[in-house]
Amino acid sequence: MALKRRDLFKAGAAAGSLAMLSSGAAHSEPARTLKPITGDVEPISVSERRQRIARAQGLMQHLKIDALLLEPGSAMLYFTGISWWRSERLTAVILPKEGDITVITPFFEEPSVRESMTFGDDVRTWHENEDPFALLAGLFREHRLSSPRIALEGSVRYFVVEGIERSLPGAHLTGGEAITRACRMLKSPAELALMHKANEVTLTAYAHVYAKLEKGMQPEDVNAMMRSAQAELGGSGIWTMALFGEASAYPHGSGQPQEIREGQIVLMDCGCAVEGYQSDISRTFVYGEPSAEQERVWQLVRRGQDIALTAARPGAAAGTVDDAVRTYYTAQGFGPGYQLPGLSTRTGHGIGMDGHEQINFVQGEETPLVEGMCFSNEPGIYIPGKFGVRLEDCLHMGATGPVWFTVPPDSLAEPIGKMGPAIEA
Repeated sequence: MALKRRDLFKAGAAAGSLAMLSSGAAHSEPARTLKPITGDVEPISVSERRQRIARAQGLMQHLKIDALLLEPGSAMLYFTGISWWRSERLTAVILPKEGDITVITPFFEEPSVRESMTFGDDVRTWHENEDPFALLAGLFREHRLSSPRIALEGSVRYFVVEGIERSLPGAHLTGGEAITRACRMLKSPAELALMHKANEVTLTAYAHVYAKLEKGMQPEDVNAMMRSAQAELGGSGIWTMALFGEASAYPHGSGQPQEIREGQIVLMDCGCAVEGYQSDISRTFVYGEPSAEQERVWQLVRRGQDIALTAARPGAAAGTVDDAVRTYYTAQGFGPGYQLPGLSTRTGHGIGMDGHEQINFVQGEETPLVEGMCFSNEPGIYIPGKFGVRLEDCLHMGATGPVWFTVPPDSLAEPIGKMGPAIEA
């Protein structure tokens, strides 16, 4: 009996044929223990973080904003390097329109917060029986601002709004996305290099896991393998999703029991972080021999990715990328528009320190594409009651056009793909 295509891939992978993941040597062989590949990464420098703050302060002055308030999360990490978590106790960074940052945190947290700081020295603490927002009010009084205009980063919680309004009744609160988005949307070479490495971790893990898929496995088995592989390779903030058969027709899955069977779709959507920067890659396999319909839909989705890549030209409105893919799918009998069977989601989303960032490849988005923007490219086709196919690879906008972080595969016979061009930080 002839070997099936997946058996050939598995044998070849075990023998070291995964060198196609990059233009150099293979990063791993599935039969061996995986080793970290993140030892050469360069964290974001203090100098770059200070440049980000200077850019934000310039925008604040232009917008007549006195201060930007950040809670723990990706925005705080982006501007300050402070890695912290959210609780009912306020920890916040106040970024003024000029001068150094101020950190407000509980008294008992100060030593730990300072460990995470890479610059700045103004840390103001409050005890459990005190009001942290009184510290905030005092800070603005020091600057002789009785009615400050305070911008809030988009994820700031409502109890913070209430606290500011109570302690600073003259304050004018406004959204801070015009500041934070303008800074974070355009990635520097150092950021792109970290995203490239995060994608390398995830793609290498896919090759490792694909060769180990077995009949009868359940989603938790595959997810566990993928989490372990990414962790061994040096990724953090790991997330995975594995969907089999009909469940693959629903982009974010189903709670119905699933296990791998012959001729069945296996759709995986996985990612990790390296120094806080994200990957997001989807792959669709068939366990055993694909049907003619599975093969056709897979190739349509792969063509959809190329259409999106071609449409993503510098200066084009982001929404036109989605339009181009949807026009093609409609001509192939899917849709129309966002209707099923077809592409019921946007074609892609922004990505960076958060897995989903603005701007999106979605109908009606008029923001022009410029160098430094990063997106997923994932024009899946979903057929309720049957299966779905999603191929997702991320790209960054270069000076002359889009550049893949990971280059998608060309066929179900070799369904992993390879790394895009290396990026110098």
